[in-house]
Amino acid sequence: MLDAFTALSRGTRLVYTPGLRRYVFLPILANLVVYAAMLSYVLTHFGGWLESWMAMVPSWLDWLSWLIWPLFVLSLGLIVFFSFTLVTQLIAAPFYGLLAERVEREVTGRPPLDDRGLMRTGVDALGRELVKLGYILPRMLALFVIGWIPLLNLVAPLLWLLFSAWMMAVTYLDYPMDNNKVTFADMRRRLAARRWPTLTYGGWVMLITWLPLANLFLLPGAVAGAVLMWDGHYRALAPKAGRATPPVR
Repeated sequence: MLDAFTALSRGTRLVYTPGLRRYVFLPILANLVVYAAMLSYVLTHFGGWLESWMAMVPSWLDWLSWLIWPLFVLSLGLIVFFSFTLVTQLIAAPFYGLLAERVEREVTGRPPLDDRGLMRTGVDALGRELVKLGYILPRMLALFVIGWIPLLNLVAPLLWLLFSAWMMAVTYLDYPMDNNKVTFADMRRRLAARRWPTLTYGGWVMLITWLPLANLFLLPGAVAGAVLMWDGHYRALAPKAGRATPPVR
């Protein structure tokens, strides 16, 4: 069965073929602008954030300063990663939805169930991204609060890593599922039913996102990889259940 790394590798090669690469340049440009602005903001404010964090550490935990400082840096990196991802996804969602549709036509020889093209991706995709935000932001807030609680914040980076992988899976695998009229709730059930492929795919996409500048050119491949994962792992799952049914060919 198709593994996550193979799906991403094949997807990245696929989106830069002559028939598909025209759908990737606008999202790359939009992400580049957001990336530059966010990097500038973080570098300007990092020192002040670090001082505020260390000031909140109780005096009786001073002996743990050697551990708390790198945990702060890691937590901050994860928060910046989440923020960058959420902003760029809002901007790129219509383009990525259209890209996922074109990739599905290319690899399966048939259109997705919802094939209204640019009209659908331009209008409905933004609404779907807001649904994702409603799911992701409360969980981000809970993890952020955990990160400020002494002792409990020691496990915060691990929780962020696990949630990052899950969030990346939710973000990208939703493009082909939305194109095939899979509801957001049903999409999450399908991801949970294939937990290991879901987390490995999300983990690889998370690593791609952390590659400065290179991620701008690799993320469209994650969209194509999501289509391959959808066709190989999730399409055959029955709605609202974990039972498998033969895929429609």
